[in-house]
Amino acid sequence: MQGSLFVALSLLAISCSEKKRKLDETQSTKAITESKLDTNKDSTFHSLFNEDSAYQYIVNQLAFGPRVPNTAAHDKCGLYLNAFFQKHGAWVHIQNFQDTAYNGIRLNLRNFIVSYNFKATKRIIIASHWDTRPIADQDKVNTTKAIPGANDGASGVAIIMEIARAIHAHPLKQDIGIDLILFDGEDYGAPDQYKVSSGKDTWCLGSKHWSKSKHRGGYSAYYGILLDMVGAPGARFAWDETSRLYAPSVLRKVWNEAAQLGYGKYFIVQNSPEIIDDHLYVNEDGKIPMIDIIQYDPSIGRYFADYWHTHRDDISAIDKKTLKAVGETLLQVLYKEE
Repeated sequence: MQGSLFVALSLLAISCSEKKRKLDETQSTKAITESKLDTNKDSTFHSLFNEDSAYQYIVNQLAFGPRVPNTAAHDKCGLYLNAFFQKHGAWVHIQNFQDTAYNGIRLNLRNFIVSYNFKATKRIIIASHWDTRPIADQDKVNTTKAIPGANDGASGVAIIMEIARAIHAHPLKQDIGIDLILFDGEDYGAPDQYKVSSGKDTWCLGSKHWSKSKHRGGYSAYYGILLDMVGAPGARFAWDETSRLYAPSVLRKVWNEAAQLGYGKYFIVQNSPEIIDDHLYVNEDGKIPMIDIIQYDPSIGRYFADYWHTHRDDISAIDKKTLKAVGETLLQVLYKEE
């Protein structure tokens, strides 16, 4: 009996020792892997971006229907976005406000401010608009109906969502704060044929509101990057006049990283004209240098593809390769700030 007990105890000790050895090996391997990631951020972290996930986030947004303010689709998509960012470890502030559209409709709007490393004083903004155009004023059919907004709206949001997933999985150091901002009401501006008072700008309602009434008193950021129409096949992104005026160093930083990653065919070093977009108000009213990554066709000298503000701005207007080029470039920029 005592001999059997001794053997049993010996076998148990060997088993426990073997389990401990395997656990130690696993923890050691994990530590080595994390150490390699930490010492090779410049060449590693951009690859955390998953273009398949970003593409699916666009599909998910489109499934709600056009995300036009004052609609059920807009409300449901807002709940989806809030839940997504909460799940991925962010501090989420919803800035609710009202504004009057060009046609007199009172809009219920909300900006999302999604923050990582909330207490860090050095902060970087990545922004996009999440609403969609309420009319297809550039189309030839169904012009009074809302557009899907796959590229114009959903593409920028999807890249931001995938950046959030990556940051949650591989946190930045505590001294670098990231604010992912989704502006509302960007696309509710007056169509060309609508008569508005001279000089009145009816676009970019969310960024106008945030720039004058930020989510935190005394808030500022090191710089910002706006995404607008960033998912089309073969898209090109140039240096718009507003970005050149207010944030030339940020332009060079982003475009240099894109070139180093092999995405120079997307991020072309070419000047393009001024464009009214959310970054204008962040620069002028918010006093934060922000650039705009926005699709531009250098061959014809215009910003908007032929499906812009039409019902053809659907999932066929999206290319995973473009999402990857933009997303990987942004992650490279963010992690290099460390």
